[in-house]
Formats: sequence, structure tokens, C-alpha cells
Amino acid sequence: MIQTDEQIQALRDLGEYVAAQFPQDVVTTEVQKGELIVSVLRSAIVKVLSFLRDDSNCMFKQLVAICGVDYPEREERFEVVYALLSMKHNQRIRVKVTTDEATAVPTVVPVFSTAGWFEREVWDMYGVIFAENPDLRRILTDYGFEGHPLRKDFPLTGYVELRYDDEQKRVVYEPVKLVQDFRSWDFLSPWEGMTHPYGLPGDEKATQPNQVQLGEKGKS
Repeated sequence: MIQTDEQIQALRDLGEYVAAQFPQDVVTTEVQKGELIVSVLRSAIVKVLSFLRDDSNCMFKQLVAICGVDYPEREERFEVVYALLSMKHNQRIRVKVTTDEATAVPTVVPVFSTAGWFEREVWDMYGVIFAENPDLRRILTDYGFEGHPLRKDFPLTGYVELRYDDEQKRVVYEPVKLVQDFRSWDFLSPWEGMTHPYGLPGDEKATQPNQVQLGEKGKS
């Protein structure tokens, strides 16, 4: 997003304003790629988002998205990112909190009703728990799915696969079976592996004089 110097400064001023309102809760503020990013303590997310929504200098009335990010090497490996939009001031802000696999993040459904579905997506993809979410169920994966697909340590093949069982007349889940795991690949195409005496059909013409063309020249 391309911003003017005045707009960038306005975002910096906004970050300082928010930090001044919550000196014990705001960890960092910075402007990256034309957007203000405010990192806050996990326990303060509800009151910070409520302030950003209602304060006359903020007016971030729209929750655009809630996303997850996984950093397995960190003690609190997950970042939960709240993207907000202020139509009043034509500004955007991202609010971040961190957590781990076992520690719940307070739900922000009382602040933004649309957060219910966004939190379900983050739970489904990353396994982040949202305390007091009214309906914390999977939303993108199937019933009975194991694991959380967007975690960095989730295998590319998954843990289980499903198929329709004709005998049981239902869909069944089974451990993933990769039948070609130990196959020895020769990396040759079917053509390269041919045993034709000349290799590819037609290659013999490349090593012999072009008698057709010579004959045509003699006739001319």
C-alpha cells in the first residue's frame, strides 16, 4: 500500500496515541508497508479492540479478518492478527497477540460479532483456542479431521485419508498410505528408456545422408 509521508506520520501518531492509552498492555507499535501494527498482551485484546472501535480518534468499526501465523521456534509459537478498518478516517491497523498450543486467547465476539467465524478458522487451521467463543468448531476441514493443516509441523500428506467403503456403505478414515515411498526412480522418460536400435523412431535419418534431397537435386 503506497502512503504519503503525511499518512505514514498520521499512523505513527495513532500508534503513539493507542500506546499512551494502554501503557501496561501495548508491547510495541510500528508502521510496516503502510500499515500500523500494534502488539498487545493477550489478556488485553478485548479492551484494546473495544477502544479502537469506539474512540473518536480511531473509529475502527470493521473487523476485516483474524489470521494466524506459526513460528515453531518461539516459546509462544502463534501470532493472532486482527485486521481492522476505519471508514471514518480511512485507516487500517493490525493488532497482534501471541499464544501457544495450550493457552486460550479471549474471544472478541462481544466486540465484533463477525469474529466468531474468524476465530473458528484460526482454531481449525492452527489449533489456537479462543476462550468463551460460543461455537468453537471446525469450519474448513471435515468432521473427524486430525491436526491443524497450517501448522509448520503438519505433514504435507496429512495423517489420514478418506474413501468410500462399499462393504460398510459409508466414508471411512484410514492412515495415509504412500505406496510409492520406496520406489526406485530412474528419472528416465519412457522415450529415453526405449531399446530401439536407433533410439527414437526417425533418429536414424539424422546420421545418414538425406538421399531424398540429393535425389531431388539430381532431378532438377
